[in-house]
Parts: sequence; C-alpha cells; structure tokens
Amino acid sequence: MLLARSYYHSAQLRRAEEELRRVLDADPVDGYAHLMLGRTLERQGGRADEAATQLRLAEALGQSLL
Repeated sequence: MLLARSYYHSAQLRRAEEELRRVLDADPVDGYAHLMLGRTLERQGGRADEAATQLRLAEALGQSLL
C-alpha cells in the first residue's frame, strides 16, 4: 500500500493502479485500497465509470469518501 500511495502522490498513476490491484487481489475487502484505486482512476481521465465502481465499493466497505 505504501508503494501505491507513493506512486499516486508522484502522479505515476499506471503504477499506482497496478499496485492497488495487487493489494486488492490479496485483500478484496480493503476499503482504503478501493478508495485509492477510485481516486487513481479519476485522475487518469476518461475512466469515470471504473472510478465510480471502486468508490461505491469503498463506501460500502465503510470508507469515507471525504
């Protein structure tokens, strides 16, 4: 997760996405990972539908979207 966050904050969004998907493969109920993946997809542009799905999952898992 730290590596994914590092990629996200340095705008290496494809790498962040890859790492977040690895995290979610290992722990599919990690609400924070879903939130980060949703935000990453939003920042990539043109992926709003995918982002919305991840953000809904994050919220369903109790992660605040604020």
